[in-house]
Amino acid sequence: MIRTELHCHNVYSNGHVGELEPPFDCNVSINEQLEKSLKSKLDVLFVTNHNTLDGFKQITDYKNNHEKFKNLKIYPAAEITTDKEAHVLVYGLHKEIKSNQTLDEILDEAKSQDAVTIAPHPFSLIDALRADSLKCDLFEVFNSSNIDIYSNKKAEIFAKEKNLFTIAGSDSHVASTIGRCTNLIHSENNLDDILYAMKKGKISIEKMEYVTRREVLEHIQYKIENSKEYIDQYVKEFYPKYFWIFNQMYKSYMFTRKSFIWDAVFKLALFGLRRISYKINFEGYDPYAFRTRDTPTITKMIF
Repeated sequence: MIRTELHCHNVYSNGHVGELEPPFDCNVSINEQLEKSLKSKLDVLFVTNHNTLDGFKQITDYKNNHEKFKNLKIYPAAEITTDKEAHVLVYGLHKEIKSNQTLDEILDEAKSQDAVTIAPHPFSLIDALRADSLKCDLFEVFNSSNIDIYSNKKAEIFAKEKNLFTIAGSDSHVASTIGRCTNLIHSENNLDDILYAMKKGKISIEKMEYVTRREVLEHIQYKIENSKEYIDQYVKEFYPKYFWIFNQMYKSYMFTRKSFIWDAVFKLALFGLRRISYKINFEGYDPYAFRTRDTPTITKMIF
């Protein structure tokens, strides 16, 4: 059995996330990613950067030039965004798959490359496939970043009802979370055998752990502090009436980003996030309210 990290990102994800996402996605360097993989005793690392294979050659070259990483195998993968803003993980790619296509088009291209597909964070609030997850080969039943908890709970129930092949995903965007979730694949350590084993469900979850509050804040702060231009454009397009409020909030954040105040803000945001997730995943509220930027509906779900 080989210990595998199936869902993580590094700096080469930046600039590829999509028009509706901040361009700065992850600050993890190649060296940091490899060092943490070594400490986590991984046998295999799939780096699933958003909508690109950029970085695969760079990380394999770096690994091959450092003897201590010789036992770690790295294979190509990507996290592709559909035309509905949902995500799908694809493993074993020979060439990039274009984003902003329908899910069926993406899956057809993956199949043409004999690649494996996984539905990531299938019941999260923004980028989830939800019931369309059934079209993928495997199903991410636990995602470390789903700190609302109910998204993972819904995925667990759904997977049991549908008898799906399941995996756990770290969805790592900071160095400390690489290997937060690990999976054991019953296979030889080469790409063809691994992909075959995954398609046949010869994979089991070894470890599932959530990201910490500190790690969430580290990721959020990185995105906020590097994305002022994106934030301005996004708010002007979708929430023009509230632009001045967002602008003042950003200025306040930059002056107080090391303050304990943001711990309190985080706790309040998490409270609201969990209420929304519960109502969407267990009470039948509109699961696409975030995608349509339906502020009144989102606000009602919190209260």
